[in-house]
Amino acid sequence: MSMSFSEKVIQKCIVAFLIILSVIALIPLLSVLSVSFSSRVPVELNQVTIWPKGFTLDSWKYVLDRPDLWRSFGVTAIATIVGTVLSLLITALLAYPLTKKEFTIGKVVMLAAVITMVFKAPLIPYFLTMKNIGLYDNPLVLVIPHILTAYNLIIMRTFFLEFPSELEEAAVVEGAGYFRLLFNIVLPLSKAVLATLGLFYAVTIWNQFQHPLMFIQNPDWYPLQIKIRQFITSDNELQIVGNMSQLNYSARTLRAVTIVFAIVPILMIYPYLQKYFTKGAMLGSVKG
Repeated sequence: MSMSFSEKVIQKCIVAFLIILSVIALIPLLSVLSVSFSSRVPVELNQVTIWPKGFTLDSWKYVLDRPDLWRSFGVTAIATIVGTVLSLLITALLAYPLTKKEFTIGKVVMLAAVITMVFKAPLIPYFLTMKNIGLYDNPLVLVIPHILTAYNLIIMRTFFLEFPSELEEAAVVEGAGYFRLLFNIVLPLSKAVLATLGLFYAVTIWNQFQHPLMFIQNPDWYPLQIKIRQFITSDNELQIVGNMSQLNYSARTLRAVTIVFAIVPILMIYPYLQKYFTKGAMLGSVKG
């Protein structure tokens, strides 16, 4: 069905508006990226906008040579990978039964999930509970609290409700049970929702700040976000760097490098999931 002239005009206006918003959203990132590749003098003179001045890799070399930063990167990477896999597994194991009429307590479980979206646990009882179950100063605290969210559960359940029942019925005739249905038939055909929710979980775990700030005391278990905050707010080290005029980098360029270092991995993953992302988000929101 061809579009009318007015519809084409509206579509082009929407596309132009979205392009403008995208450019506006990219400007802060480009500015920080430019500062990270700029030399000391133009940065201190505020001459850097969205293009590097006095291009240099000295700031990157200084930051990437820090073993403590790479250790935190490893902690965050492992927590993100393990947490995302476990989260998708547990979400699927709970969402799939919720689509079956024979799961008699399904409505109660969904009600409980919705309640957790509306009412958040008080901070002090939450802290004491996590401490009592052994998650204080334990790297597992970077994974377990994020392993299931009600919002993602609802999206996956809704996606499963859209799954063709004929495929499951044919598998049941062949003698397949629920676990075989889920792992051999449903999940392999659910790449869209798995990619979408995987990205949601991965971004949440990668960017987490409050949990490690509250529960992690051992510097060896600091995730990347805490280490970057520590580095950015460490006035002593950055002041020493700032006072060494012979260096080709400054405190500002080092801060910019650490910020870019933290966000680039997620930005690199998104293009590989983009083809599934929109489909999964839309299919997971069609039917309640």
